[in-house]
Amino acid sequence: MHSSSKETTASWPLRIYSVVSLLIGVYLAIGGVWLIVEGGSLYYAIAGASLIISSLFLYFKKRLGVWVFAVLFLATLGWTIWESGLDYWRWVPRMGVPVLLAFVLALLLPGFNFSKRTSFSFAGAFLVIFLGAFAMAFVPSNWIYNAPAPAVGSSEIQLGASNGINNINPNDWPVYGRDNNASRFSPITDITPENVSSLKRAWVYRTKDIPPKRYGAETTPIKIDDTLYLCTARNQLVALKAHNGEEIWRYDPKVADEDIPYTAACRGVAYYKTPANSDIKPQSSPSDAITARACNERIISGTLDGRIIAVDAQTGKPCNDFGNQGEVDIKKNMGKTPSGFVAITGVPVIVQGVIITGHQVLDGQRRYAPSGVIKGFDAQTGELLWAWDMVKPYIDKLPPEGETYTRGTPNMWTTATGDNDLGLAYLPMGNSSADYWSSSRTAAEFKYATSLVAMDVNTGKPAWSFQTVHKDVWDYDLGSQVSLIDYPTDAGTVPALVLPSKQGDIYILNRETGEPLTGVEERTVPVGGVGPEKRANTQPFSTFHTLRKPDLTAKDMWGVTLFDQLACRIQFQSASYDGIYTPPTTDQHWIQYPGYNGGSDWGSVAIDPSRGVIIANYNDMPNYNRLVSREEANERGWKPRDEIAHDEGGPEGAGDPQQGTPYAVNVNAGWRLGFTGLLCKQPPYGGIRAINLADGSTLWDRPLGTARNNGPFGIASGLPLTIGTPNNGGSVVTQSGLIFIAAATDNLIRAININTGETVWQDVLPAGGQANPMMYRENGKSYLVIVAAGHHFMETEPGDYVIAYALDD
Repeated sequence: MHSSSKETTASWPLRIYSVVSLLIGVYLAIGGVWLIVEGGSLYYAIAGASLIISSLFLYFKKRLGVWVFAVLFLATLGWTIWESGLDYWRWVPRMGVPVLLAFVLALLLPGFNFSKRTSFSFAGAFLVIFLGAFAMAFVPSNWIYNAPAPAVGSSEIQLGASNGINNINPNDWPVYGRDNNASRFSPITDITPENVSSLKRAWVYRTKDIPPKRYGAETTPIKIDDTLYLCTARNQLVALKAHNGEEIWRYDPKVADEDIPYTAACRGVAYYKTPANSDIKPQSSPSDAITARACNERIISGTLDGRIIAVDAQTGKPCNDFGNQGEVDIKKNMGKTPSGFVAITGVPVIVQGVIITGHQVLDGQRRYAPSGVIKGFDAQTGELLWAWDMVKPYIDKLPPEGETYTRGTPNMWTTATGDNDLGLAYLPMGNSSADYWSSSRTAAEFKYATSLVAMDVNTGKPAWSFQTVHKDVWDYDLGSQVSLIDYPTDAGTVPALVLPSKQGDIYILNRETGEPLTGVEERTVPVGGVGPEKRANTQPFSTFHTLRKPDLTAKDMWGVTLFDQLACRIQFQSASYDGIYTPPTTDQHWIQYPGYNGGSDWGSVAIDPSRGVIIANYNDMPNYNRLVSREEANERGWKPRDEIAHDEGGPEGAGDPQQGTPYAVNVNAGWRLGFTGLLCKQPPYGGIRAINLADGSTLWDRPLGTARNNGPFGIASGLPLTIGTPNNGGSVVTQSGLIFIAAATDNLIRAININTGETVWQDVLPAGGQANPMMYRENGKSYLVIVAAGHHFMETEPGDYVIAYALDD
């Protein structure tokens, strides 16, 4: 009786193990059969059946169960080697669960008449394997290193010298992209790879402006003389002392929360100084004249409710000679513009005294949303100088009486770049309203959507345009600001520009004519899907450089375990996917890769002209999408935002109604599993790359971002594993050979050595750093500044921090 009791007690661990193993086998077998039906791998069904057989034998204490498991384990190892090679991240889901099962089973071997020595030897071996594999996660992988950056002064490529670059105070950061060429290049040399480890926080300023939802200011301050100027999430304008961050003045334009579009973004402000030979126009009163003279230097910014604001740079008071008491409303003559539908999130660009600003039109709501009309205003008076309505090119300023600007046309939600010498503004255009359905678009919309348009600032008419996606139904808006360079060719140096795109291609164009200076090929792409008659048979591909990775395969599907990896492989096999530009479908999901966050997005690229290097951070994530019939969308209650009682503020594209088209759209941005919240594609999910401007070759490429703020079920792992996270925001590159960037979801700001790609300094931010950093010098000291406000879409912590770093004295 006593012996029987001991035997029964000893059997419980084995039976528990057998039941758990059996359940795992059942899951793998059922899921594996489903995967086979979808045309996928045979492994999971075979492994599931083998595990079921092994579990049954083990439950009844049959030694054969151990041998069946051993064969399964060895087969799994062989399959993993065949599918994964030396790719570490592929080994994680394939071998993690089998090694854990093997470890526990090894401890149970004495129950099958194996010696304890054998049991402990195998258990110890599997424990070492498991711990060793876990330790390997801390070793960065997916790094490419081909060559260091060229030497300083070796490049024949320079920034656009005729575009005001020589007039910039080297101590300042006077415009959003640092200079008129949007280079994001700082001439600072005293912070170096050798001493950057001494960088410490010099001062911190709190804006006290954190929206309750849709937060994410994305702000880059500018610096003029001894003052920083910036805008907060809800467009409050602030001036700070550059040496200590002390507030000088603040102006609040009173933007309401309901006016926040997709994100409460104000990426920056513009500075304008009245030319010395400009006459101040007569004012209605002596006090207005005094105010006008005070506004000889002014800060100009857009707002989330569609206004352009001009305030005095010294006092923050509105410039009464500008528009209506210091502001103009860009929504005039647009027709119905519900709150949040028309918002200025980019930075106004000023070219030859003309303010050019586009605006965001809230995506996914209606086919005939407010117009994407581009307007030019006098920087001194706020007078409307011209308006470009692509569908009604006969409009010079205002539409005919009783009409509005054409609704639903492509808009420019990002930031333009101005060429003061040529009198052109380069507008990265987005898509028509209802991104994922194109059958009602006009010829003009097809021509200008997802194109770079060179706008003549004196006429308000396009000088040329270059399209990066034909008949776009993938939300591949041009989000990046272009950078202006002087580019050597066989015919001599040519004024040029660098154009990054969301699909990853980087183009170099003649900025006078729009002609490509490097190779562009029209390649055949998939057709079909919904509206096949509107799909383009070919798309342009840059042969100079692309950030895009190879097309996805089933082997790229990922998870922390076999379980979620299997679920992702089933989703992959059941979806429509023929590579990039797979057309939208409604009867099944389709995979979009890269997703709508790029490639390169609004953070843009940085250019080091002294070395001839492009620094480009990028996202490497797919989207998992489906067009939803109008009937199903109505059943789900998907309506435009202005027709719903409460706005929850979800990810862009997730249940967007696209009213006025036959289909709504459901976008799974990043392609995440609903249960774990993890992405279905294996890491890395984002990276940063150094590119040789001379020939487009990759110098180095590395993942950007760690897993410290990410994990399953939304639980931060706290682990410094370099997985390469999604990122939003760009970088600054210095003459001394450093790249400063935050952007990733791990709340770190980094300094990266331009020659090696290695991180040489980092600091933990108190909130997400989804913004572009900037640098300047004041009183003989160099400063690095980042706005840490978090980002709702990136799921980083909200904040209101402006943080300045300097070398520790």
